[in-house]
Amino acid sequence: MTSVHPKLPMRDKAVTQDYYVNKLGFRPVGDTEYNEYLMVARDGIELHFFLFKELDPKINYGQVYVRTDDVDGLYRWMLAQEVPIHPNGSLQTRPWGQREFRLLDPDHNLLTFGQRI
Repeated sequence: MTSVHPKLPMRDKAVTQDYYVNKLGFRPVGDTEYNEYLMVARDGIELHFFLFKELDPKINYGQVYVRTDDVDGLYRWMLAQEVPIHPNGSLQTRPWGQREFRLLDPDHNLLTFGQRI
């Protein structure tokens, strides 16, 4: 195996693309544009999204854990970009030996960024 590309639900492709590209610094990838599918990448991480218009964000359990080698720098960058941090997800060292923070995207997919300490 060489890589994994999580697939997460989205209600509106334009909103999702705007958040990941203009807020989180990803770029669109792929040779073909699909109305109901989106692929974005940043720093070797690729995320895919499928259209799910009926998604209730209050009961969406989509989650991705992204490892980084500079979680403090990434956290500062996110704050500088005015990316909202999850209310219970500020940067902190966890008992399991990871330094982490969390975001919720527009569809309430939970993004956790972490680094081993």
